[in-house]
Amino acid sequence: MVGAVTRNSRLPELLICANMSNRNNDKRRKNFDYPIRTRVNKETYQRLENLLSGSTCQSLGELTRKLITREKINCTHTDVTMNAPMEELTSIRKELKAIGININQITRTFNQEKSKDNNRQQYVLQIAELYKKVDIKVERLLILISQLTEKWLQR
Repeated sequence: MVGAVTRNSRLPELLICANMSNRNNDKRRKNFDYPIRTRVNKETYQRLENLLSGSTCQSLGELTRKLITREKINCTHTDVTMNAPMEELTSIRKELKAIGININQITRTFNQEKSKDNNRQQYVLQIAELYKKVDIKVERLLILISQLTEKWLQR
């Protein structure tokens, strides 16, 4: 029977006690005054669990309420084929940041150094080497971006 509760069942009492212990639950309970209970077969339960795992719903109850009221259910999908390019982009970002810090340090030292021109030329050469590294990383970034663009535009 749908919604049937036996006299000996303590489930409603337990639910009320558990809900009274938390103010947020009390506020939510005011919106949901009428409990509905049902049973489903294993296949339907698995479908609901799969939908729950891919959605932003926090509980099976929230998911079923949204299904019953035909509210929008936000589902998430993780494209595992994007993991490798994203890791590489993150790595390149860290390397570029480190190179930028090195350039700033060399520039600061260059500007503080007031003495010999030979030392200043050495700083300029160091910065030129770092900019070559930046150029290599930027080229790699452009290749990755073009590959990602091709993949995104396919869909």
